[in-house]
Amino acid sequence: MEKKRLQLVEEELQTKKLTRVGFDATSLLRKRQLGLLTTNKYTRLANEVRTSCMQRNKVRIESTDPSALASDQFNLILANTHKSQVFTVIDVKVSGSKYSIINLNRLQNPNFIVKMSESLYFTNRKVNSVCWASLNHLDSHILLCSMGVAKTPGCATLLPASLFAHSHPGMYQPGMLCIFRIPSAWSCAWSQNIQTSNCFSTGLSRQVLLTNVVTGHQQLFRTGSDVLAQQFAVSTPLLYNGCRSGEVFGIDLRAQPRGKGWKTMRLFHESAVTSVRILREEQCVVASDMAGKIKLWDLRNCTKSLMDFEGHVNQHTYLPLHVHEEEGILIAVGQDCYTRIWSLQDAHLLRTIPSPYPACKEDIPSVVFSSRLGGLKGGPGLLMAVRQDLYYFPYN
Repeated sequence: MEKKRLQLVEEELQTKKLTRVGFDATSLLRKRQLGLLTTNKYTRLANEVRTSCMQRNKVRIESTDPSALASDQFNLILANTHKSQVFTVIDVKVSGSKYSIINLNRLQNPNFIVKMSESLYFTNRKVNSVCWASLNHLDSHILLCSMGVAKTPGCATLLPASLFAHSHPGMYQPGMLCIFRIPSAWSCAWSQNIQTSNCFSTGLSRQVLLTNVVTGHQQLFRTGSDVLAQQFAVSTPLLYNGCRSGEVFGIDLRAQPRGKGWKTMRLFHESAVTSVRILREEQCVVASDMAGKIKLWDLRNCTKSLMDFEGHVNQHTYLPLHVHEEEGILIAVGQDCYTRIWSLQDAHLLRTIPSPYPACKEDIPSVVFSSRLGGLKGGPGLLMAVRQDLYYFPYN
């Protein structure tokens, strides 16, 4: 496996890629105009051309503490709504985690520079789940769910983004720091639906807990299994959940938790579900599990999956999915440390990107993809964090 990885890395370093005759953007566009390619076929082939040209570039990290990443390493990165910043959880060598926000507005060719702003907030708890939260304004906070330590219960923390000194220039007043004591949570999600505004959900052991940050009101939905993945719908007050048992189900948040009408749909994987993503105007959901299966489901007919995305590797790890409908691609990092990109049109595997380091369960890359990486003036690309390093793969 390591020999194969080194071979792929060597291919990544080549400046010129060998392409098939007629397999370039101009030829594909001409065939599409002549009616020789269907829309779906053209979209998939165009994505294949673009992904084949993605080349790895090392990103220089400017930090208030130049030695910050000398012995520490990235655990995960998570982009905000506009993809202008990424929140990072950094594993500290002495045990524990610290956080930072990285500004991407300088992530441009040829320099590829980003600025890291750290906070003094440190925890010795394991961080299970993270998402951006819009409490005061869009992406004003970061929601973190941490495991309990000894007899201390777990907690959900709303960390103000303004605590990171240089991430919000001109903002001197730190936002509200909120800590909610809860049983150890496996997953969390923030609601953008107007009927459940200022609410977040935590997936617990055999329970789902919905909390209103402003009023403190809570609703508890009892489930038959641990809830490992969650996502709110935007247009309707629904919450989709993936469980350790392999079940994916929806909760109608307008229903009473003690009644029987709150579960809206059910579908099943053969292994624990680690990620759930809603797409196609909230008519479909894509889910991945610990057997390495990624399936696309129609929520109107949950008896059989629409597509299976082959090649993903997972046996026991929490691994997120990244869906980008505008570009028509799905991205997942496997337990084998390979980043794979599929077409949403036909589930065709477009590209397999090896990690720059040997495969190791402590060094599974964390990635972010956007067509505007760096904000409104940014370009399309993939950002990869592994060990102490950041890499940028332009997608154009």
